[in-house]
Amino acid sequence: MTEAAIALRGPSVAMNPWLLAAAVVVPTFMEVLDTTIAVVALRYIAGGLSATVVDGEWVITSYLAANAIILPITGWLINRFGRRNYFLVSILVFTVSSGLCGLATSLNQLILFRVIQGLAGGGLQPCSQGVLLDAFPAEKQGTAMSLFGLAALIAPVVGPTLGGWITDNYEWRWVFYINVPIGLLALAACYAVVLDPDYLATQRAKQRGHTSRFDSIGLALLVITIVCWEVMLSKGEEWDWVGDPFWRVQTLAILFILALAALIFRELRRRSPVVNFRPLRERNFSACCIIIFCAYAVLYGYSTSLPGLLQSLFGYNALQAGLVMSPAGFFAVLTLPIVAFLLGRQTDARWVIMVGVLVMSAGNYWMSQLNLDISPGQVVWPRVVMIVGLSICFAPANVAAYLYTPKELRAAAVGLLSLLRNEGGSVGTSLSQALQERREQFHTLRLGEYLDPFNPAVHSFTEQSQAFLLQQTGDPVASRELVWQALETLRQQQASALAYFDCFWVFAMVMLLLVPVVLVMKRSVAEKGTRVGGE
Repeated sequence: MTEAAIALRGPSVAMNPWLLAAAVVVPTFMEVLDTTIAVVALRYIAGGLSATVVDGEWVITSYLAANAIILPITGWLINRFGRRNYFLVSILVFTVSSGLCGLATSLNQLILFRVIQGLAGGGLQPCSQGVLLDAFPAEKQGTAMSLFGLAALIAPVVGPTLGGWITDNYEWRWVFYINVPIGLLALAACYAVVLDPDYLATQRAKQRGHTSRFDSIGLALLVITIVCWEVMLSKGEEWDWVGDPFWRVQTLAILFILALAALIFRELRRRSPVVNFRPLRERNFSACCIIIFCAYAVLYGYSTSLPGLLQSLFGYNALQAGLVMSPAGFFAVLTLPIVAFLLGRQTDARWVIMVGVLVMSAGNYWMSQLNLDISPGQVVWPRVVMIVGLSICFAPANVAAYLYTPKELRAAAVGLLSLLRNEGGSVGTSLSQALQERREQFHTLRLGEYLDPFNPAVHSFTEQSQAFLLQQTGDPVASRELVWQALETLRQQQASALAYFDCFWVFAMVMLLLVPVVLVMKRSVAEKGTRVGGE
């Protein structure tokens, strides 16, 4: 869609472009903010709705999956109904569904409203980008995209801190209620200033007169593929994966494979597919899809695991967990101009991506080597390193992805990469929880192998602890039971900590495995005037 906007620019709307930019960037900020604002509040949400923390992960996963479903058909919806109409309806539905999320009385209701919120929010970013590209002249579009990129970068960074502050001072429901007044103001502002340029009216007229029907079968196959994949990842651990006696996981896996195969087969044979897989034939684009998918899976997996670690084992509240996560954003913003400068000096994007991948791996590995005897500052810096690595990767990946992609396929490539980016975040959220549970079971069993009265260390611990507790309680039996309970608590704490640190180790290895992917890419040097990360 972005390339179509560039290629078919119509007359500029007689409106101050900066006023227009301020209006359309706010909905984008809201949409991106909602991907992370609930992360630190998940335990409060689960407790408030009488659900498990595992099921609470669906609050994040369902939103990202719904975003991924709507992205491929955003261009068709814009051509069919007009960008202004679609943009305004998306803001309205997003705002209303945000209020409904706050009113939810059960986890199932909340997930349903989050799906609606994600479906509405999926079109906000492409619409905002299109409006900005049309509002600014060619020589200022780089500035416009920088403004858009800055908003999209700040939102997920501010999210955990804002969500933590709201949860601690008010209630988790206000994490969603906060969108309502802002959304209504954004709706009024965009209603007043956003108009469709002439070329979009022409496209809309052609679309109406077009005889080909919308690929509803392709969309249905895409929904089945994503839903089966998400449910399988989220419930696989609970249902014992392939050992599921009720064959739920096995059925989902079969449906996923069949639907994905049918989707690829069908979409490659259609002229106007819902998901155009043809850009994947280009080596650079395929490699960048893998890199972005894995990078966002690691980002969201890390962002889900870290609050869980801090809140469950360190006793942090939501605000404290958010404050630990937020400083990384400051360094990410500082990194972007440096990367843009390097790419502008004709630096090969492959080597910048390589540095970013290795830095992300180093940040995760650093985190995996920590223990429970650490201060908040020792948690902040590994995350700073990881987020800086992501900032280094993102812009050059955009340059390399579209450099060799044919112009006629570039709009489809933008949609496909956005789909994989969102789905990567959703997969990372689900897999991090499954990995943490499986490794916690493993470490609990391993730590329990030597916790018996015949172990000298255990014997010394129990004797000293029992003597102390006996003085406090005066009951030999109760003091002995309290000693074994304390030992069991220590075992559970250490097993849980080791499981979380294993997650970070796996994230480090995933990023390290991307090095060969970078090496197979072709030389990627940005041409002068290229909007770095503009897509």
